[in-house]
Amino acid sequence: MTAPLIALAVGRGTGPDLAPVFERVLDRVTGLHGTRVRVERSPRTYHSYVSLRAEAAGTAEFAAMTEQDAAHYEWFCREQAAAGARAVFRTAINAQSLYLVRQRLASVKVESLTAGTARLLLVRDQAQGFYTGENRHTGDRVVRTMEFSRAVTEQVVRYAVRRARESWPEGPARVLLAYKYHLLDGVLDGWTADLSAELGLDVAPFQPDTVNRNLIAHGPEDRTLLVAGNEWADIMHVVLLDRYGSERQENRCAENVHLHPALAGLTEYQTVHGSADDLAGRDLVNPVATIRAAARIAERHADCPGAEAAVEAAIATAQARGVRTPDLGGTASTTEVVDAVLAALAGASVPGQDRAGRASAASR
Repeated sequence: MTAPLIALAVGRGTGPDLAPVFERVLDRVTGLHGTRVRVERSPRTYHSYVSLRAEAAGTAEFAAMTEQDAAHYEWFCREQAAAGARAVFRTAINAQSLYLVRQRLASVKVESLTAGTARLLLVRDQAQGFYTGENRHTGDRVVRTMEFSRAVTEQVVRYAVRRARESWPEGPARVLLAYKYHLLDGVLDGWTADLSAELGLDVAPFQPDTVNRNLIAHGPEDRTLLVAGNEWADIMHVVLLDRYGSERQENRCAENVHLHPALAGLTEYQTVHGSADDLAGRDLVNPVATIRAAARIAERHADCPGAEAAVEAAIATAQARGVRTPDLGGTASTTEVVDAVLAALAGASVPGQDRAGRASAASR
């Protein structure tokens, strides 16, 4: 049986510090489950914003290098999808390159959150709007051209509803669209009315400030599907994590899905934190988000049931012992945190395995 193919893309900054963490944790977790994966690493190390600023000799070269990174990463994702890759793990890269790729591959970010007993699914539209588009420089002016399209909006909403129905057998109770739709000459109202009729759901556009006010006043209703434009969702993501995810962004990994037909829903995982160039090569970057991404990929894409729960327990054990990087108030290095998590994981039982990682008789 062919080992699952997992792709790996590495950016500047702390990317070279975190790539070995990902490979090490993925290897250990899959090994404990008696399986193995193939990891295909992109031959290019992509720029961070800081590295671009340091290397580009002016605006034109900055733009050219941005496009080179975008073109290469898009090619890499397409190649890996064609080769049968189940998932991609990517460290942080320059946002302008990344959003060019997200526009071309029609990407969304998916986050499940809870507020007490209420369940919220946030699907962030990364494929259109201000974050995508192109710049034109004229003297001291920058003109950014961007667009919203009916086709992309429908693609995003249909996918979001499908994900909500997979998450909740009874389906979403309500579908909210957080877009600055008053700036779009009324077209979003017509698009959402047609989607409501097609999907048999009330797909309702809301101004982002109205969504904020309602969340503050009432919290989300159970089974709320929130589809959001990047202009709001990028800023609010960390706030929603803090309020409904009970977690700091430095510790979180995120799931992105490429909806372009050629990629067949290839899923990309990333750390929520940025490239942290000031920590590069110092063995001080917080590895928890990368550890979690490796566990999530192992469970969802490499046939390792229970991997996420086992790794979460190991992270909790390490943190309870005070093994934390400086950003979390500790003194541990990146390597020390990874060592502590893997040591705790080695002492835990894995479903269907003994502690040496061999298949138990009952599971053979």
